[in-house]
Amino acid sequence: MPIRNIAVGRPEETYHPDALRAALAEFISTLIFVFAGEGSGMAFAKLTDDAANTPAGLVAAALAHAFGLFVAVSISANISGGHVNPAVTFGAFIGGNISLLRGILYWIAQLLGATVACGLLKFVTNGQTTAAFSLSSGVGVWNAFVFEIVMTFGLVYTVYATAIDPKNGSVGTIAPIAIGFIVGANILAGGAFDGASMNPAVSFGPALVSWSWENHWVYWAGPLIGAGLAGLIYEFVFIGNSGHEQLPSTDY
Repeated sequence: MPIRNIAVGRPEETYHPDALRAALAEFISTLIFVFAGEGSGMAFAKLTDDAANTPAGLVAAALAHAFGLFVAVSISANISGGHVNPAVTFGAFIGGNISLLRGILYWIAQLLGATVACGLLKFVTNGQTTAAFSLSSGVGVWNAFVFEIVMTFGLVYTVYATAIDPKNGSVGTIAPIAIGFIVGANILAGGAFDGASMNPAVSFGPALVSWSWENHWVYWAGPLIGAGLAGLIYEFVFIGNSGHEQLPSTDY
């Protein structure tokens, strides 16, 4: 069972050169992702004179996040695993695929990367606001909470199926684009309701820089629960108890 594989890790793991390199990769890839994703929203707001969200703006956000995450995962996959998301790191920990101490190191790097990205955006746009995630009119806190659980479950399940599963075979080569696609698709589904974060770091950076924390807990609790469920289910059902041979690719 995955619970047996959960490990705290050794203290020296937090300052081992490989762990520090992995943390730096997470910092850089998260910075790149948040700068592109948050920056696209700020650019659209400037071009439309801060008009309310429109279908075109939603599509633009989905594309920017999908492309940005594809690149961010690709450039860090061989160094840190390309998490770029505290929820993905938590899901990997719950499935026994990363130690607690290394996961905390990743969390620190991811949150710092998102914060630096938003700080840079505020500077280069001459003080334009980095908008914190918020609920749309008519959307309740618990609606958004469930939205974040379901969307992040889909994201982390995709990560497991394409990147973590040792039987992924040639599917592993498309992991970054599959992960980017599911995030873009989820933004199209939930972006008009709660912003579709699926990533506590993406929520934390703008909230800290703009100092806006209303309903911020939703963007931590929902993604972490969704990620934990995905990690448990995939690791227990499809990895931990799998005794069958993978189907030949010609059978798909």
